[in-house]
Amino acid sequence: MSSNISIAGHRFDVIVIGVGSMGSSACYFLAKRGYHVLGIEQFDIPHERGSHAGQSRIIRKAYFEDPGYVPLLNRAYDNWKNLEDVTGTQLYFRTGIVYAGEPTNEMIKGVKRSADLYGISLEDIDKKRFPQFELPENFEILFEPEAGFITPEKAVTLYAQQAIKNGATIQKEESVVEWRKKESEILVITNKNTYRCKKLVITAGAWAGKMIPGMDIEIKVTRQFVAWLKTTAKNFDLNSFPCWMIADDKRPGAYYGFPVLPESFGQPTGLKLAHHYPGNIADPDNVNRKTTTEDTENLEYVLQKYLPTAVGSLEQSKICLYANSPDENFIIDRLPGYEDQVVIACGFSGHGFKFVSVVGELLADLVEERKTAQSIEFLSATRFV
Repeated sequence: MSSNISIAGHRFDVIVIGVGSMGSSACYFLAKRGYHVLGIEQFDIPHERGSHAGQSRIIRKAYFEDPGYVPLLNRAYDNWKNLEDVTGTQLYFRTGIVYAGEPTNEMIKGVKRSADLYGISLEDIDKKRFPQFELPENFEILFEPEAGFITPEKAVTLYAQQAIKNGATIQKEESVVEWRKKESEILVITNKNTYRCKKLVITAGAWAGKMIPGMDIEIKVTRQFVAWLKTTAKNFDLNSFPCWMIADDKRPGAYYGFPVLPESFGQPTGLKLAHHYPGNIADPDNVNRKTTTEDTENLEYVLQKYLPTAVGSLEQSKICLYANSPDENFIIDRLPGYEDQVVIACGFSGHGFKFVSVVGELLADLVEERKTAQSIEFLSATRFV
C-alpha cells in the first residue's frame, strides 16, 4: 500500500512514523483536514510483528483501568461508526462482555465505578446466563451488553486506504534510521530516502523507545502469547458466546477471550484467548515467537479452571507485543523539548486498540492546535518526571 510517488527530499506538512493502528488513523485524520501527509511504515500494512494483529480486539466502555477513558471511548464508538459508514464495512461486532472476579478485585470494582459515573449499561447476571463458564461461587459476574470487538487488520487497512484517498502518501517497508530538528524543520532519514516536514507524529508502538528520546526508559516492551483453540463444543460461536474477562483469584492480571468466529473473518479460526498481564521483557527486533511450555501451561490453566467444556487442541498462536508505560496508561502528548513540532502516542500497554479511532483524531488536534477538546491531561508525557 503506497502511493508510488517519487518523493525523496520532498517536504511535507506532517510525517507520521509508524503506520500501524494509531498511525494509520492519524494519517487519515490529518489528510482529511487537508494536511500534506507522509506515513512511513517499516513493515507491511497491516503486519503481525507488533501489537494489532489477531483478528479481533475487545471494545468496552465500563473501563476499570481509569474512568477518565470513558469520554474517549464514547468518541471512539462514534468514530468507528463513521469509518464503517464511509467504507461500507462492518468493523464493530456487538457480543457483550462478561466480567468475572471476586467482588474486591480491582477489575470488578473499576468496572462498576466507571459504569456508575457515566451511566453505562451493566447487568448483574448469574452463572446460568452463560453456562459455558465454570465460575467460583464467590465470583461476581457482570455483563456489559454494548461491548464487543473490532476487527484490527481490517481497521488498519481501511484507515490507510482512506488516508491515501484523502491525499496522504504512505510508504511501507521503509525504516526510519534517524530524525532530528534542522533549523525550522524536522529531518527524517530512512533506509531509502530523506524527508522534511513541519510537524512530526511518532506512533511507533513497540519501537517507541527506539524512536522517541527518553522513552527507552519509560516504555518496557513485553512478549504476549495469544492462542486459538480448536474445540468440538458448539456453543462458543459468535451467536452464542460473548467476549469475556476473568480476574483469576490466584494469578495477576486478567484472562480474556472471544467467541469462535466464522471462517468469513479469515484466519486464524477457533476460540481465541490470552492473558492480559505483562509477559517477559523483549526487544521488538529480536522476539521469541515460538510457543513455549510456559505459554501452553498458562492456557491450560485458564481453560481447565473456567472453560472446561472448551478443551481441545491448539489450532494456532501468535506473539504480540505490549509497550507498557510505568502506570499502564497511554502517553499522548507533545514531546517535551519539541513541543511545537513533535507529537507522540505510545505506551498503550495492551489495552489501546479500541481507542484507535479517537487517538488518530487526538493526534490531528495536537498537530493543529496544541490542544484537544478531549480531556487527556492524565495521559501527559511529563507525568513521570
